[in-house]
Amino acid sequence: MSIDTSKVADSNTTTPASAKAPSRAGAVATWADDRLGLGTSMKKQLRKVFPDHWSFMLGEIALWSFVVLLLSGVFLTLWFDPSMAEAEYQGSYDPLRGVEMSKAMISTVELSFDVRGGLLMRQMHHWAAHLFIASMLIHMMRVYFTGAYRKPRELNWVIGCLLILLGSLEGFTGYSLPDDLLSGTGVRAADGFLKATPVVGSYMSFFLFGGEFPGDAIIPRLYIIHVLLIPGLLLGLIAAHMLLLVYHKHTQWPGPGRTEENVVGFPMLPVYAAKAGGFFFIVFGTVALLGGLLSINPVWKFGPYDPTKVTAGSQPDWYMGWPDGLLRIIPGWESVIGGYTISWNVMLPILIVPPLMLVILIALPFIESWITKDEREHHLLERPRNRPTQTAVMVSLMTFYGLAWAAGGNDIIAIKLHLSINQITYFMRVMIFLGPLIAFIITRRWCISLQRHDEQTLLHGYETGIIMRSPEGGYSERHLPISNDAAYRLTARDRDEVYTVGSKVDENGVAAPGGKLDGLRGKLSTLMYADNVQKPTAAELAEAHHHAEHQHELTAALDGRAADGHQFDGHHTVDGESLRGDH
Repeated sequence: MSIDTSKVADSNTTTPASAKAPSRAGAVATWADDRLGLGTSMKKQLRKVFPDHWSFMLGEIALWSFVVLLLSGVFLTLWFDPSMAEAEYQGSYDPLRGVEMSKAMISTVELSFDVRGGLLMRQMHHWAAHLFIASMLIHMMRVYFTGAYRKPRELNWVIGCLLILLGSLEGFTGYSLPDDLLSGTGVRAADGFLKATPVVGSYMSFFLFGGEFPGDAIIPRLYIIHVLLIPGLLLGLIAAHMLLLVYHKHTQWPGPGRTEENVVGFPMLPVYAAKAGGFFFIVFGTVALLGGLLSINPVWKFGPYDPTKVTAGSQPDWYMGWPDGLLRIIPGWESVIGGYTISWNVMLPILIVPPLMLVILIALPFIESWITKDEREHHLLERPRNRPTQTAVMVSLMTFYGLAWAAGGNDIIAIKLHLSINQITYFMRVMIFLGPLIAFIITRRWCISLQRHDEQTLLHGYETGIIMRSPEGGYSERHLPISNDAAYRLTARDRDEVYTVGSKVDENGVAAPGGKLDGLRGKLSTLMYADNVQKPTAAELAEAHHHAEHQHELTAALDGRAADGHQFDGHHTVDGESLRGDH
């Protein structure tokens, strides 16, 4: 094989080859690599392999929407004035001209009407915030339903839960900045939540607002929290989240050639970087379309904040709606303890339940690990149906969230559907407890039924829809075996083991090792795994295949007759095929 060296060196028949001088960019890269070692460290990471599946894009939506938030937020900070000083609006929006309002509100209205592209950026920023939190929640559900949070990714799960919390707080501080009547109503509610804190509530309110509500410092302080404090925390947690993702390697769906020890997919460069870059422009374009075509948060219609007024039908953005819903349906419980009034009707839905829900989410991987005592690393994902109890737990939490969220719009529901708001409230009070239980039972039984279906498919094949008549006159549906790849995917899971509590002493009468909570662990393990349908054993598969071969021998004489057509069931290629009639 001959090699053309003319592109890398100069040579002729009489003088030795001499290398070409490096380019300026190459010289700079070499200089930096000699001092920082970037080439050596980055070479491996840039060739790192990532699996390819649509569900993995959910996390990328969150990442790229956060980038859109940063870009549009920088634009908005150039014109927004975070001041509560009063002034008279003299801008181009006639209905508000001459109205006294804060400079924060004036700058927001001017951004919307007088700054070129300002309204587009405002609406893109708001839509990106919605997309950021929604995609994080859906990404979290994908991670949980597929078991991607198991060892060694528990810490990344905790980081993800904290990102959702910080994203929600960031959204609240952001839509409170314009100082309009709607956002001011939300800030007024936040002041009430602070004051509901026993003993220290009034002190916390005075500290945050710089005096009695509304004070003159809340907007500047929320501005610093919104553009500096929480974004810094988000950036740090996102960076940690991504670094742990690279360090632990990406999870992947089971399939031929995929094991706990490898990753099957595409390298970072050039394939995955190009796909990720293209996906960023898709997300950016979608947010731009939303911002340009769909109006959101039209503050000029609400007017400036006035403590003596409340916006009719006022509601927070959707991601803060579920605590508001709990607040609306809880009875007016209060008690006096030690001379202090305890407002349970505010503390429970706002100060206790949301942090409790966060703690439950964070604890889920550790509770499962304690029940199973599984210390292995897991890099292969599981189908939700193969995790009936865990799937049912998340669905019950989602049901609780959804009912509380719907309760946050009880007034709108009552108006639009012409229903009694009292009846809606009483219904929600019952369903907030009963709904998650019903969802748990239905989801768990549904998953177990799907497991049984998979078992039947493995043992007897798939239903072709072809009805066969035997010589004796009996009718049966014809089954055909699934492909080896499909069978591999259905069996690529471990068998579940139910933990049983042993004797408290061994054969020598010595206390056996174990904890005081072993009995509870045994009951939870039974609940989690006892009803699961395990994958067939090799002996069961062999027996089923032998039975299928015998059935095929009985019906082989019928092939090619009017019953033919199983090749059109979607499991085979049908190029050039046609249904054959009797012959």
